[in-house]
Amino acid sequence: MIESSLASLGAKVVVASSSDENHPPENITDGNTNTFWMSTGMFPQEFIIRFAEPTDISAVTVDSYNVKHLKIEKNTSQSASQFESVTEKEFQQTDGHLQSNAISLNGSGATHLRLIITSGYDHFASVHRVSVQNEHS
Repeated sequence: MIESSLASLGAKVVVASSSDENHPPENITDGNTNTFWMSTGMFPQEFIIRFAEPTDISAVTVDSYNVKHLKIEKNTSQSASQFESVTEKEFQQTDGHLQSNAISLNGSGATHLRLIITSGYDHFASVHRVSVQNEHS
C-alpha cells in the first residue's frame, strides 16, 4: 500500500463551496501542509476531488485545522454528481497543530470524492492536505 499525494495521481479539486484567493482549493492537492484551503465561514463546506482515472482507495488522510465533523462520499461516474455515502468521522480538536486523520475507505473505487465539513470548532476551518492510500501506485 502506497500513500500518494493527490497531485501525483493527477487529481484536482473541481468544486469547492468557498474560495479565498490567498488560500485556494488547489492547495489541498499540492501535498504541502504549509499551504491550505480555508472555508469562508458557516457550515457545511465541501470540496470535490476528481481523479485522472478510476482509483481504488483504501484510506484517505486529511490534514486539517478546526474541522469537527467530516463526511466522505464517492462516485464512479465521469460527472461530479450522484454521490453515495462512504463514511463519517468526528475529529478531535487540536490546539496549535494540525489534525491528521487517516480514514479507512475499504478499497472503494472512485472517480470523485466529495468531502463535506458539516461542523467545525470555529467559524473557519482549513484543509492543508488530502492524501490517499491505494493499491496501484
